[in-house]
Amino acid sequence: MTTVAAGRSKTYDLVYIAVFAVVMAVCSWISIPAQIPFTLQTFGVFMAVGVLGGKRGTLAVLVYVLLGAVGVPVFAGFSGGIGALLGNAGGYIIGFIFSALVMWAFEHVFGRKPVVQIISMVVGLIVCYAFGTVWFMFAYTRSTGPVGLMAVLGWCVFPFIIPDLIKIALAYVLSGKVRKYAR
Repeated sequence: MTTVAAGRSKTYDLVYIAVFAVVMAVCSWISIPAQIPFTLQTFGVFMAVGVLGGKRGTLAVLVYVLLGAVGVPVFAGFSGGIGALLGNAGGYIIGFIFSALVMWAFEHVFGRKPVVQIISMVVGLIVCYAFGTVWFMFAYTRSTGPVGLMAVLGWCVFPFIIPDLIKIALAYVLSGKVRKYAR
């Protein structure tokens, strides 16, 4: 590969990463208020990794979270800042990074076969739920008082399982179509 081609490839990578960080921000702004807002953020995460692959997709998720951490209002409800990450829902946002890492690991070990992509998205979602739930329990207990695991699951996980599985299905279908244009 020539130096010019390598430079162009890196430029495209940076542009794709930035575009999907913006896609995740837009997805987060589409929100139905709840204890943990119902947004399309997870859809954005699944699309980023589905279209860009593990490495670039994970970097897009990381850029998105870092933008929010420094105060750019990219999270649900047009929020941002370190306070958003330290709040009750912050663990779910940080969990997006772990979801992307899990999907990248699946891709690295098993390839990009359709069934692997779907399973990696489901496992990534479970990892996000786990990280977010543990953080929610910690943050809620610190600010309000003790809360049980089943209560938190009832507030933050169970209502979102079906919508998140639908988002996985949509992201899988759409990422396959969009991937052709993002090479």
